[in-house]
Amino acid sequence: MACRRATHAGSWYTDDPDELSAELDAWLEEAAAKVPRSNPEHARAIIAPHAGYRYSGRCAAYAFSQIDPTKVKRIFLLGPSHHYYTRRCALSNLAAYRTPLGDITIDATIYAELRATGEFEEMTSQVDEAEHSMEMHLPYIYKVFAGRPFTLVPILVGSISADTEERYGRLLSRYFDDPQNFFCISSDFCHWGQRFSYTYYDKKLGPIYKSIEALDRDGMDVIETGDPASFTAYLQQYENTICGRHPIGVLLHALQHSRTKMQIRFTQYEQSSRCKTMRDSSVSYASAVAVPSNLGKPTA
Repeated sequence: MACRRATHAGSWYTDDPDELSAELDAWLEEAAAKVPRSNPEHARAIIAPHAGYRYSGRCAAYAFSQIDPTKVKRIFLLGPSHHYYTRRCALSNLAAYRTPLGDITIDATIYAELRATGEFEEMTSQVDEAEHSMEMHLPYIYKVFAGRPFTLVPILVGSISADTEERYGRLLSRYFDDPQNFFCISSDFCHWGQRFSYTYYDKKLGPIYKSIEALDRDGMDVIETGDPASFTAYLQQYENTICGRHPIGVLLHALQHSRTKMQIRFTQYEQSSRCKTMRDSSVSYASAVAVPSNLGKPTA
């Protein structure tokens, strides 16, 4: 069985299975204590970061702790493309994804259905293994399921227009209505600093890191409304460097077209460092969960 290698293990996160397992356990335990899983209903989607675990691993746990492995049988994983340019979404040409904890099987049946739509292109294995946005979610996904059977539907989201986001969201919405399916959306938030060519600073808010947080939280508030047009308008106004903006856009459209009315709520926000001068840089990380709209807001 052709398997995608864990190409970022040993650098972006540890490749030692015992060390990795203990690290994830500690973060998940902390997150679960602060943001209990929604009951009796269960979450249908999360947004989680994808940086190296030393930067975003803790924050990501606040999303992954919301997955109920006793109810979910299939994970749709949507990640942005950082290195490969495409105006479409792409599927893997491999049969499984490897993690230091074990291999995850790609759902051949769902992949066949998606390919039959003619809307998806194929990733080469080189493109697949170069991309980190989906790989960084895999150890958490494997850990949460703790040996229970599930399959993976990885989808690389290219640089797509708002109209194309809507088309993919509509296509995927029918899968969203099945409570055995779960959507993981991979995204970091603001990439701030000269090395990212983005230095928006509202000085009236105080230190730079406060301005960055306010900018991110404005975007988070818009995402919580569930309105994709408002999110597109926010991005056009501020040009915030949210690398997973297109996967998030696809999710918002899927929610709009879904029969299941959902409510997105952010549960954690962090920054890699606190920027105080224009020479500094940082990346922001946020975790969110989508639950049926009749449930209350998770407590951050």
